[in-house]
Amino acid sequence: MANLLEVGVMFASIAAVGWVANRLGQSVIPFYIVIGMVASEFVVGRLDLPNEIGGLEIQFESLYIAESEFVELGAELGIVFLLFFLGLEFNLDRLLARRKQIGSAGTIDFLINFPAGFAVGWLFFGSALPAFLVAGIVYISSSAIITKSLIDLGWIANDEAEPILGTLVYEDLLIAVYLAVAAALVLGGGDPTRAAQSIGIALAFLFVLVVAVQFGTPAFERLFATGTHEFVVLRAVGLVVLVAGAALALGVSEAVAAFFVGMGVSATGHVQQVENLLEPLRDVFAAVFFFWIGLVTDPMAVAGAAGLIAVAVLATTPTKALSGYLGGRAFDLGPRRSARTALAMTTRGEFSLIIATLAVSGGVAGTIPQSVADQISAFAVGYVLVMAVVGTTLMQYSAPFETVVERRLDGTAGEE
Repeated sequence: MANLLEVGVMFASIAAVGWVANRLGQSVIPFYIVIGMVASEFVVGRLDLPNEIGGLEIQFESLYIAESEFVELGAELGIVFLLFFLGLEFNLDRLLARRKQIGSAGTIDFLINFPAGFAVGWLFFGSALPAFLVAGIVYISSSAIITKSLIDLGWIANDEAEPILGTLVYEDLLIAVYLAVAAALVLGGGDPTRAAQSIGIALAFLFVLVVAVQFGTPAFERLFATGTHEFVVLRAVGLVVLVAGAALALGVSEAVAAFFVGMGVSATGHVQQVENLLEPLRDVFAAVFFFWIGLVTDPMAVAGAAGLIAVAVLATTPTKALSGYLGGRAFDLGPRRSARTALAMTTRGEFSLIIATLAVSGGVAGTIPQSVADQISAFAVGYVLVMAVVGTTLMQYSAPFETVVERRLDGTAGEE
């Protein structure tokens, strides 16, 4: 368990690097990740520090911040609140009205990136199950990090937000099925019955959420019809965390569940109030999530998988950019805004780390050789770290890429 001092050091560190990032005009996300890595047992915990200063005994080896239950839960809440806010911007009617474009963009994204990831995995491991896990790690973009960047950069209200968010929705729904299959293969030794049961439960729960969003607007209205801010916050947090927790218990992505809850609330007249009251809470736990990514990153283990990480970054950054650009075009965007879509989709994050934990479980269960499981886990963490920094940086400095794409491609009609 985390003690109060550790939690205080974590939040103070996050606040300090956030201030530095703001002063430098940079995205806070890479700074949060890096300070998490520095504060971890893998960096501070490995330093050979003195045990005594001026006659005062100090246990420096315990100064690192542990990956405690509090930090893990805080990181999970960060994902939940980020996707809840994403749902607030994307109601169900809008989602269904654009289902053709979302289907096209999402299918393009899958058909380009999943096989690319499988090829990288097969190249290094020569086996189907490890390649299948690497394919999932490479395929799925980070809903949490991309949503945070969209908000920070002010892109959330722009035309390019629609294909980005639409593709993320497609990915998040597909990854719920993928995780059910992967868990059955890794933990159940390939038991098709277990896989079918997991997929059935996931789809049934998602169907219930869709029905609740479509027909539950009066209930959502009554829930938030209160005269005090305190009750609005408590009811919103209680609703989204309860549904997300139930989803996770049933093997469904908590992020997908939170997204649907956000869509349900978006149909009410309380959206602005909920956004204003919960925005600070979202930002606090989002910061914990990015800090946690750094905290679980062992630089030494990542260094051992550097070759695989380098090949994957070089091979799959262009494939994600290509599928993102084509996704933007599927929404009838011009080259400039499609280029923004391409850059945004390169970021990987939370789901890739979940797949990494499956690989570790496979090593314990014996379905994957332990050395392979460890390498996949190290690869996933390093790959997420690199792509989180690369993706957020590309989004922040998108202007030169937009200009190059616009100059090289015809058809700037419709661009602002």
